[in-house]
Amino acid sequence: MGFNNFLRSLFGSKADRDYRAIKPVLDKTLKKYDEIDKLSNDELRAHSAALREHMREVEKPFEDRRMEIRAQLNEDISIDQKEALVTELDKLVKDEDDAIEKALNEILPEAFSIMKSTARRLNDGDVVVKASEFDKELSISHDFVSIEGDKAVWHKSWVAGGNKITWDMVHYDVQLIGGIALHQGRIAEMSTGEGKTLVATLPVFLNALAGKGVHIVTVNDYLSKRDSEWMGPLYQFHGLSVDCIDKHEPNSDARRNAYNCDITFGTNNEFGFDYLRDNMAVSSEDLVQRKHHYAIVDEVDSVLIDDARTPLIISGPTAKTESDDQFLEYRPYVERLYQAQRSLVNQILNEAKKKIAEGDEQEGGKLLFRAHKGLPKYQPLIKYLSEPGMKVILQKTENYYIQDNEREMPVITDPLYFVINEQLNSVDMTDKGNDVLAKSVGDENFFIIPDVGSKIAAMEQAGLSPEEKRHQKDALMEDFSLKSERIHTVNQLLKAYTQFEKDVDYIIVDGKIKIVDEQTGRVMEGRRWSDGLHQAVEAKENVKVEAATQTFATITLQNYFRMYHKLSGMTGTAETEAGEFWSIYKLDVMVIPTNRPIIRDDQDDLIYKTKKAKFTAVIERIMQLRDAGRPVLVGTTDVETSELLSRMLRMRGIKHNVLNAKEHAREAEIVGQAGQSSSVTIATNMAGRGTDIKLSPEVIKAGGLAIVGTERHDSRRVDRQLRGRAGRQGDPGSSVFFISLEDDLMRLFGSERIASVVDRLGMKENETLESSMLSGAIERAQKKVEENNFGIRKRLLEYDDVMNYQREA
Repeated sequence: MGFNNFLRSLFGSKADRDYRAIKPVLDKTLKKYDEIDKLSNDELRAHSAALREHMREVEKPFEDRRMEIRAQLNEDISIDQKEALVTELDKLVKDEDDAIEKALNEILPEAFSIMKSTARRLNDGDVVVKASEFDKELSISHDFVSIEGDKAVWHKSWVAGGNKITWDMVHYDVQLIGGIALHQGRIAEMSTGEGKTLVATLPVFLNALAGKGVHIVTVNDYLSKRDSEWMGPLYQFHGLSVDCIDKHEPNSDARRNAYNCDITFGTNNEFGFDYLRDNMAVSSEDLVQRKHHYAIVDEVDSVLIDDARTPLIISGPTAKTESDDQFLEYRPYVERLYQAQRSLVNQILNEAKKKIAEGDEQEGGKLLFRAHKGLPKYQPLIKYLSEPGMKVILQKTENYYIQDNEREMPVITDPLYFVINEQLNSVDMTDKGNDVLAKSVGDENFFIIPDVGSKIAAMEQAGLSPEEKRHQKDALMEDFSLKSERIHTVNQLLKAYTQFEKDVDYIIVDGKIKIVDEQTGRVMEGRRWSDGLHQAVEAKENVKVEAATQTFATITLQNYFRMYHKLSGMTGTAETEAGEFWSIYKLDVMVIPTNRPIIRDDQDDLIYKTKKAKFTAVIERIMQLRDAGRPVLVGTTDVETSELLSRMLRMRGIKHNVLNAKEHAREAEIVGQAGQSSSVTIATNMAGRGTDIKLSPEVIKAGGLAIVGTERHDSRRVDRQLRGRAGRQGDPGSSVFFISLEDDLMRLFGSERIASVVDRLGMKENETLESSMLSGAIERAQKKVEENNFGIRKRLLEYDDVMNYQREA
């Protein structure tokens, strides 16, 4: 028995210890529920009103003292007195927050019981109460409540997210545990389908009683609007105000009113951008946000980890400059250079094949490695590397040339025009590429930047007049600036051609380049790549090159969410990142048990040599499952793959739906049909978050929803999210991933071990390899990517911390 296992046997697992700590609170809540649920509808509302009044009494002494201090600050008093009052004011905020937390912990069993009882009553049918003024106001613009005489009828059915929903949920005990964890400022990891949205109603209602504002943060505007309309009536029944910032324009009175509501829904980006806009406001009347009190982040790993790699930036246009035209001017030259490299790599690959076939593995490996450094995504190269022994030869050669700090690497790279490093997302011109491009442009000094220091020193010794010196310095700096800008433009164009693919990294809509989020598969509206990269992609695709932008305000999501007095989150996949959540946000992860055992059949990965063989097998599996009467959800990592599979299915005459960044407007409709018998839905990562696929009894009898993954994602969490679409609440279901050795993850991070095992088995193109050992090796490859991404986020945060000191000053 290992030491960790010994400790676990002694003290229990972390999940066991967390449950033991929460159980007394759970027991009190269950006992209180029996009391609360016996109240009449009107008595239930009166009880929640009494709790709100109790919280106001807790806060009143602090509010009164705050008003006194503000009045004193306006008086003619000394600087020392003012500083003492401001210090007291800051301490008062902290003391009030502590008093609120203490009071909320005391009333938690009652508040949770009220929310559960409300859900139970709506589940039983329409709820009739004495009409209040708030009920009357709501009935004018909402369908969930109507007024009949002096009574308000709260209906069991209403429209949410564009669909008619009928309330059919009551909180389970495990959901109460999740609610307690969220209130305590933790991350509740709940398996997909365990009703995280319903769990949130408990801490949201409890904390909203304090009147300080509760923010529910979602990953996209579809979910924020849907959840505000779906869960909103439970809060509004008790007189709490609810709104969604995504329904209103930025900087508008409507958005300010949304922030002043007791409960505010919205996307992480909009919350962050509103904060940045407030920082740019010229007067206090223009501010929309108030104090950041409590936030619950839905799909917390997506928001605080995946999205945290990119800072939020508000930028504005700059005056059109010559550099904007340079992208179009130099595009033909860069395109010719790119095509020349393709021809060269094709020639090198043919020579490599010849040498390896003759038995000269050393020279063949060198040529193979050179082709890989030149164009790692070149399809004939990827196909050749999937043949037995080739990946091992490449890795052996690479190991030789990266030793001694890459001392011998020029032997490989000098004959190329440019060198690509996929793992670092970089592309560098070689001297040969520089010379070819300079000659084609007609300027031998194209890449030679003047040595400003030595030139200025020469001017100083030349005995020039001050006027001549100034004139020559200006000319020198202009030459330096022009050449630097030119080189930057060429490098960004080269990056656009070699590393950014249409329908993978971006799509073209109405003549504009729209970035596709690799984690969610959604279009990132309003986002542009920085540093001229977006303009380079626009030039590459021959669409209008927009003017460059300048940054007005920026913040990382990490620093935005660390401003909240209390932060919590929920997701189906947080445990793998528990260390990062603690080190950056001081958030503890608590794993919540499932209400019913999961019976989904998670099968080992099926590994093929080539993408062609993999996709053929995927189509065959889809047809088998469809013929068995099971609905199939096919997961892809990008738009291009989803459209390729769609074309293959159309050729076989298989009816299906596609859900990707181009079809996001039909999301609710497509998800609504995805659980029907024999239906086939192809989806990018969009379907992985917050979407609930309902199954009919005949589908459950047939074996439930079948998940077919066409590639492993860089992140294990995204794969777990996709698997979690099936087998919800104890339903049957299955999941399997089809993988080829040509997939990006396998090419970039697959180990020599995988390649050597495949070689030993002598796999043919259409053969399948299924092994739990290989599935484990693939997970280790994903772990490498995750560690790399954590490094990126950590460096970004360290940089933004410096900026944060300035924001707080």
